[in-house]
Amino acid sequence: MATGPLAGIRVVELAGIGPAPFACLLLAELGADVIRVDRPGGSGLGVTDGLNRSRPCIAVDLKTPEGVAVVLRLVESADVLIEGLRPGVTERLGVGPDACLSRNPRIVYGRMTGWGQEGPMAQMAGHDINYAAITGALHTIGPKERPLQAVNLVADFGGGAMFLVVGVLAALLERGSSGRGQVVDAAMVDGAAALATMIYTMLGTGHWIDRRQSNLLDGGAPFYDTYQCKDGRFVAVGALEPQFYRALVEGLGLTLEGGQLDVAHWPAHRAAFAAAFLTRTRDEWAEHFAGTDACVAPVLGLTEAPRHPHMAARGTFTTVDGVVQPTVAPRFSRTPTGAPTPPRKAGEDNETALLAWGFTAEEIKTLWS
Repeated sequence: MATGPLAGIRVVELAGIGPAPFACLLLAELGADVIRVDRPGGSGLGVTDGLNRSRPCIAVDLKTPEGVAVVLRLVESADVLIEGLRPGVTERLGVGPDACLSRNPRIVYGRMTGWGQEGPMAQMAGHDINYAAITGALHTIGPKERPLQAVNLVADFGGGAMFLVVGVLAALLERGSSGRGQVVDAAMVDGAAALATMIYTMLGTGHWIDRRQSNLLDGGAPFYDTYQCKDGRFVAVGALEPQFYRALVEGLGLTLEGGQLDVAHWPAHRAAFAAAFLTRTRDEWAEHFAGTDACVAPVLGLTEAPRHPHMAARGTFTTVDGVVQPTVAPRFSRTPTGAPTPPRKAGEDNETALLAWGFTAEEIKTLWS
């Protein structure tokens, strides 16, 4: 029995890669009944299969009338359909918004693309780095010499999956009063731009310079940056507020000329911080600043983070099918979420999943006879 705040919500997922599967993972682990519809033999890159956890998977060929019929039948009792294909693909297959809304006027049809459903670049290929590039977000990340990609967190997952989930939940909430479904057009370019709202606002009000490593939050300020330690590892410093800055300077045993926001003295302050942090190892500094408000934290590797006492105490990570990975967020006091379950292969749940969605055993036998 599903647990979590979305228990009772049914979602049809058309298999894809990246942000759309991650959005469906979140919905499933928040309690929704998600059925993943994949192609025979599976789809995706293999390395991203971990995003397919916690939901059953059936395999149908959407290039056949029988495959389309299965999806449209599922749509009849679903609350949400999510797809991450290029604009126009589901329409050509016969499972686009019009076809689904005619079968079920209450369905929320979530669409995940990089460039959006329309616009001059809508039909172009792309990935996170490209979407982040044209929004200005990529321009803000990295040293002065060149922008650096923050893996694929900015557009794929932050600007993509998370905004898709927000859009779907908002449409479900609105449906409660209107009784009608609608299409949610979630574009990674829109989401990545939205994530930079504060930066654009600061730029417009004269509190941000359109040049990397020149501002409070992009490594321009010496008190908001990373520093190498004696052992070659790093600490992250985020002492923005004056009281936190004082705790940092005192903790480092420094006496500095010029105030915190005296930009002319920033190069000297940075040099002093860098020299101080080189006198101890990363973990020695972490222990030194533990329990203080200096805003100093160790920069942990992916293999270290799950073992950190704070992460362990919160249960932020779990092991699924022998692989350590984060659990679903956020937490709920009254409707807690269940434990993640391992990813399923394409077609592994043809019978059990379709039976749960109202298909008869005879119908299922006919589909794969």
